[in-house]
Amino acid sequence: MFRKLLGMGSLLALVGWLAIHSVAADISERETEFRAVIRPILDKTCVGCHSGADADGGLALNHFATFKTVLKERRTWEKVIQRVQIGDMPPKDADPLSASDRKRLVDWLQSAILDVDCGKTPNPGSVTLRRLNRSEYRNTVRDLVGIDFEPADDFPGDDVGYGFDNIGDVLTLPPILMEKYLSAADEISRRAIIAPEPSPEYEVSYKGSQLTFAGGGNKVESRLDFYSKGTATFSEQAPWAGSYLLEVNAGGSAAGGEPAKMLITLDDKKVREVAVTGTVKDPKTISIPLTLKAGKRTIKFEFTNDYYVAAKDGKPAEDRNLYLFDLKLTGRKQSSKLDPEKRTPIHKAIVIAEPSPTVKVDEAIRKVFQPLASRAFRRPVLKEELDRLVGLMSRAIEEGDSYEAALQLGLQALLVSPHFLFKVEQPSGLSPGPFPKINDFELATRLSYFLWSTMPDDRLFQLAFKRELSKPDVLASEVKRMIKDGRANEFVENFAGQWLTLRKLDLFEPNSKMFPSWNDQIRKLLRRETFTFFAGVMREDMSILTLLDGDFTYLNEELARFYGIPGVQGEKFQKVSLKGQPRMGLLTQGSILAVTSNPTRTSPVKRGKFILENIVGTPPPPAPPGVPELEKGELKGTLRERMEQHRSNPACAACHKLMDPLGFALENYDTIGRWRTTEGSQKIDSSGVLPDGSTVKNAGELIRHLRKNQADAFARCLTEKMLTFATGRGLEYYDRCTVDKIVSKLSQNDYRFSTLVTEIVLSDPFQRRGEREEP
Repeated sequence: MFRKLLGMGSLLALVGWLAIHSVAADISERETEFRAVIRPILDKTCVGCHSGADADGGLALNHFATFKTVLKERRTWEKVIQRVQIGDMPPKDADPLSASDRKRLVDWLQSAILDVDCGKTPNPGSVTLRRLNRSEYRNTVRDLVGIDFEPADDFPGDDVGYGFDNIGDVLTLPPILMEKYLSAADEISRRAIIAPEPSPEYEVSYKGSQLTFAGGGNKVESRLDFYSKGTATFSEQAPWAGSYLLEVNAGGSAAGGEPAKMLITLDDKKVREVAVTGTVKDPKTISIPLTLKAGKRTIKFEFTNDYYVAAKDGKPAEDRNLYLFDLKLTGRKQSSKLDPEKRTPIHKAIVIAEPSPTVKVDEAIRKVFQPLASRAFRRPVLKEELDRLVGLMSRAIEEGDSYEAALQLGLQALLVSPHFLFKVEQPSGLSPGPFPKINDFELATRLSYFLWSTMPDDRLFQLAFKRELSKPDVLASEVKRMIKDGRANEFVENFAGQWLTLRKLDLFEPNSKMFPSWNDQIRKLLRRETFTFFAGVMREDMSILTLLDGDFTYLNEELARFYGIPGVQGEKFQKVSLKGQPRMGLLTQGSILAVTSNPTRTSPVKRGKFILENIVGTPPPPAPPGVPELEKGELKGTLRERMEQHRSNPACAACHKLMDPLGFALENYDTIGRWRTTEGSQKIDSSGVLPDGSTVKNAGELIRHLRKNQADAFARCLTEKMLTFATGRGLEYYDRCTVDKIVSKLSQNDYRFSTLVTEIVLSDPFQRRGEREEP
């Protein structure tokens, strides 16, 4: 048996050795190929212009001497691949790159820098600690305490990364935002928990020199110095019986091995004797709680341990003294109880326990804050965390705050806690391997902010508590429940609104003389049409390809009249068939047509670029520097003629041959999305030759072409966009395995919307905690 085990161990060791040396051999082979084949191509066609500090476009390639240096800057080489693929580089006036060298260069770079072993568990990626963005903050406050708090306009806006505003890398917390959070927490807590009117406050202060003094001492400016035993006294009329706080600012000089001591008495009864640790140059404040009866009260300070030894035999004198600088006595009348009639439904839902003869104050606070803090932190609150909160509120009550005012203070503390403001994830060790799974509470948080942009609901919390949420069948069931829930409207607005760039619609202002039918109401209705259409595809679990060629939309009478579609009545939005109409899917909806137009005319470039970026996922490179805009050049004729003249510039041709035919196919839709057949006296020509050589005559043929020939490209693009939104980070080369798997699942399941969302939620990038690979 031992020999068998030894044999198995040797076999495993051999497999491990082979794997390691296989990787090393692969890298060595890549290094040889780079030096022998790729570097000479680069030197011949690229390095001449792309070298040093003055490299064209700021892209220097001369410093890539080895394959390892290439791997360190994958993003740079992804851009190189793109420009070489479309024929944009090298430019026409440079040394040509042969078709064979172009293919060799692109194929090698794609294989070498984007290669990842999908048979193993690839790195699921690391998500930067994510702050709640503006909409998530508002929704979470609403679902936590029932207050719809909309951050004011002076709240700093959220930065956008990779097309979305929920990306961890860009959601910083500047000091001004922290100030706004503190102010918001105060307002929210007062609206959520109703407290009785603040009780009257009492405060009196004295300088040391103002006290009545008896004994050995002296008044030095405002300070009272005790040189030997003595007593300082003051009397005050306490306005009510209750708790007060005496704060004494004092210093001393130690001698004889001990500090000065001060005895405090109240109405000739000892309160406390304290050792004075401050000095005459650095006095310390001593705080002493007092319980006073109403009426005249007398407080005395006595120096009790005077000590003096004269100088002798060369030794300096030793002298212990006490220095009294100033004091303050404060108090607050015990708060009255809250009138039950003033308790709102929100207050009652939060304040589920109150102190009573049978329930201590601390116990009542715990009953309120155990569930509240757990919901705020989106996980069970730890005992030490709850203890700190209870201690904070208990001290407030001891100092005269009402029970409700103390709860307000505790709620404020929750609302500015990092565990509320950030989606905190802790290493759990729940699964083996280098990339552990997140725990069920963190999974519930990722899921709820992905689909609802808010905190988990009770069902998600319950499943997480039972550790059942991470079971694949349970998770798939929850996805279907959540996308049918009304809260999924947040996903529609936040994901679809940013994927389709509809937030730009608020900034779009077409020329009012040219387009008098445009107004804010039409803007609002167009946005609602697109959101309702997307939501319909989602909730009815249609194929995502319906987003491309759906033969229906959602309109009310006013919007149908704007489009020129008859037979729709009433203010309510309703599902409308588009059969017989020159419209289908997202690309012919006015919201998208408007945000891809200029104020005075359509823009085939913007529309074509939109399709490349957001529909088929092959964004063109940025425009080269120094090329004038269409309106600013000397081009003449129709829009199509001017575009053709623009493309005659070699620097523009490569990208425009990709974008323009796509955009011109939508030219029958004007700047604000209405159908037209002419522009002025010119008949609209919406035909074009697509990059793959196919010819289309209009938008309908383009959309049908995309559906038939680019279904997987659209599925991949939508998957990448949604995975970015779901994980809160930009995708890396190693995410290709996940995207490939999801697209494959989609094609096997008729591209169902629920399949897309479920596969994202079940994926390793969504469920595991990975590592950030340095560039």
